[in-house]
Amino acid sequence: MEGTLDHTMLRVSDLEESLDWYQTHLEYEEKDRHEGDGFTIVYLGPEDMHEDGALLELTHNEGADDLEVGDAWGHIAVRVPDGELEEHYEQLMDEGVEDYRDPESCDYNYAFVTDPDGHEIEIVKRDVGALWSIDHTMIRVEDADEAIGFWTRKFGYDEVGRWEADSFANYFMEPTDAAEEAMSVELTYNYDGRSYDMGDAWGHLCVRVDDLADDWDQLMTREADDYRDPESNDNMYAFTTDQDGHEIELIERDLEADSLFPF
Repeated sequence: MEGTLDHTMLRVSDLEESLDWYQTHLEYEEKDRHEGDGFTIVYLGPEDMHEDGALLELTHNEGADDLEVGDAWGHIAVRVPDGELEEHYEQLMDEGVEDYRDPESCDYNYAFVTDPDGHEIEIVKRDVGALWSIDHTMIRVEDADEAIGFWTRKFGYDEVGRWEADSFANYFMEPTDAAEEAMSVELTYNYDGRSYDMGDAWGHLCVRVDDLADDWDQLMTREADDYRDPESNDNMYAFTTDQDGHEIELIERDLEADSLFPF
């Protein structure tokens, strides 16, 4: 099983405000929406995103107006062409986006802003994929060996890059032969042995698989956590968790279907 990373889900306190933010500043369009009993899910992404590009899922739960952004959740990173980091950053500043870490403070290699709920958005230089498409999702882990082992053994992912500093390291994981436009998982490990709070503003990562039942059985054979099995979700999707409790959804999606939702 080497499923593509399909989307990252973030919870938001004001859906319309968040939709306006992502549609205005990152030029995302609404791809699909599901109105559930007490919640709404909206899929967003660039207009011309690649079929293996990752969607952003915004979920709003009725009555959830005070969300906590825990430190186990890091950020999503979005792409701008090499040489245009400062230009696009200044555009966001002119539009009133909140500055978090400007390009100068990051040696002009990247920058950070935050959305209305305080979710961090990294801006990275990539000459691949649509403008503002999601490059990677970063989560923090308490044991690098366990985290890398989880993604390699459970999902068959490869470690495709790492960056080691004096106090922390970043490890990038993705499926073998993943499209350049696909999203990676960035695992951040701090050497000081700290623990993290998950919070409720961070939702999950989602892996798109070829056969939900077969791939779920394979995960169970590989001793993954049985968090929410396919049967408990009407065989439409399932969830496992990694060693730190980050939720990972499995979904079987027909890219040619009228709806992105398997309902």
